[in-house]
Amino acid sequence: MFEKEIAKNIKIEGMTAADIENMFETPKDESMGDVALPCFKLSKVLRKSPAAIAEELKNSFTPCEEVQEVNAVSGYLNFKISPKAYLKHLIPIVGQGEATGSSDEGNGKTICIDYSSVNIAKPFHIGHLSTTVIGGALYRIFAHLGYRVVGINHLGDWGTQFGKMIVAYLKWGDRTEVEKGGVLELNRLYVKFHKEAEENPALDDEARAWFKKIEDGDKQATELFLWFKEITLAEVSKVYDRLKIKFDSYAGESFYNDKMQPVLDMLDKKGLLEVSDGAKVVNLDAYDMPPCLLVKGDGATLYATRDLAAAYYRAKTYDFYKCLYVVAYQQNLHFKQLFKVLELAGFEKAADMEHIAFGMVSLEDGAMKTRLGRVVWLSDVLDKAVEKAKSIIAEKKTEGIDVDKVSEAIGVGAVVFSALWNNRIKDIVFSFDKVLNFDGETAPYVQYTHARCCSLLKKGGTVNLDDLNLDSVANDEGIAVIKSLISFADSVKKAATLREPCYVSRHVVDLAEKFNRFYIAHKIASAEEGRKNARLILTLAVKNTIKTGLSLLGIDAPEAM
Repeated sequence: MFEKEIAKNIKIEGMTAADIENMFETPKDESMGDVALPCFKLSKVLRKSPAAIAEELKNSFTPCEEVQEVNAVSGYLNFKISPKAYLKHLIPIVGQGEATGSSDEGNGKTICIDYSSVNIAKPFHIGHLSTTVIGGALYRIFAHLGYRVVGINHLGDWGTQFGKMIVAYLKWGDRTEVEKGGVLELNRLYVKFHKEAEENPALDDEARAWFKKIEDGDKQATELFLWFKEITLAEVSKVYDRLKIKFDSYAGESFYNDKMQPVLDMLDKKGLLEVSDGAKVVNLDAYDMPPCLLVKGDGATLYATRDLAAAYYRAKTYDFYKCLYVVAYQQNLHFKQLFKVLELAGFEKAADMEHIAFGMVSLEDGAMKTRLGRVVWLSDVLDKAVEKAKSIIAEKKTEGIDVDKVSEAIGVGAVVFSALWNNRIKDIVFSFDKVLNFDGETAPYVQYTHARCCSLLKKGGTVNLDDLNLDSVANDEGIAVIKSLISFADSVKKAATLREPCYVSRHVVDLAEKFNRFYIAHKIASAEEGRKNARLILTLAVKNTIKTGLSLLGIDAPEAM
């Protein structure tokens, strides 16, 4: 924010102001200053010690209104920004409203994000939470930065498991029970199939035969397949609505059935397709990877085959700038192979494909396994979180509060925030106690701060944005809040650049903490008239920024709690 102006006032032989600007860092210790210029890289060129360079630059620095103090410490040139310079940014931030942190950097660029990608006939479990909310957050963050975003739910709607589902339904299912029980009943049948198949392996042959019927367009098989799909989408849509997740495409694996052969023909024509033990593969030995299997010996295609077809389809349909795949790190090899095959095939956008890996979710007593019934349904987690929120609200005054609506916002927000607080690559051991803990660095804490801001603004009366006497927030607590408000845009941009929504979640917690310190130290709504307006302006900026930050994460910001 201030680096550009400071750089203009530093003279280093052979370097432009832009070169110097790119060298600035933010000191880890705030007491050292707000902006720092490390001089270590200059030492070799200038043939002086970093400490001597920092001291010389300090003495030759041309004073400017942005800088209150300059210090040379251990090879760093540290700048403390003046309160007046910070105050100048407060009104523009308020003027941005809930568009704060937005930009047009993505104008004219399309980003495809492949995320969630649920499996048909299987319920939404806690293991789907990370891909769904990380993808959803990235969708909103990129849109906030001006990109055209295409959200893709690459449905798992193809494979032998659908033959298994048909066999299970025909042997042990009942249409009325399935319509009543929905995906949970389908899952019960799926689990029963695997238990029965352990005793009777011939069931697997029946399943393969039924899937072949789906592939061949058999009327009964196709009707059952589409019915299972309809039931699944109806139920998962309820969860998506609660999580504020939307998709622009539900083109799943089955969509690419007629689009794979042209890709296979192209690979064959380029000499990339080899036959190995009857299967068709792309040899990747030269890249220290096992071969990419595309067609089995029995002629069946695989997930990788459909992903290749999808890449070509998306490039042609959306002409994307980037195509992101939000998928667990267990698929690292799959995506390395996929991207390498695309590169070898001369796919012009191969370098624009990215695997956004995240850690796995396991239970406290081990990994989840749908076929064994070892799962925690996401809808159950959301319901329990909402019930906990409702019980807490019941203990307090609820006058004027829509308890059901606020409980939903708090409970669902807590679950979403728990998945977006850490760096995405971190493994998660699911625990109800942790997810339902509303204390500390959580969504409910940030939501409560937003509600506090709303209450203060309501009590304080009209905010006068023409009254620019901001001296009453020019204190340590107020400047700390303004610093956090100013740097929010940087956190949004960093979240997009690194594909890490946690930079937004951590920022809103930081802002909430700093505002609450200001709130404790200074009267706001009840302050004398000469001080109240500036503090209400600060409160309005905090309210808008917290609401925007939570919105980017897919979390509501109640006005009363």
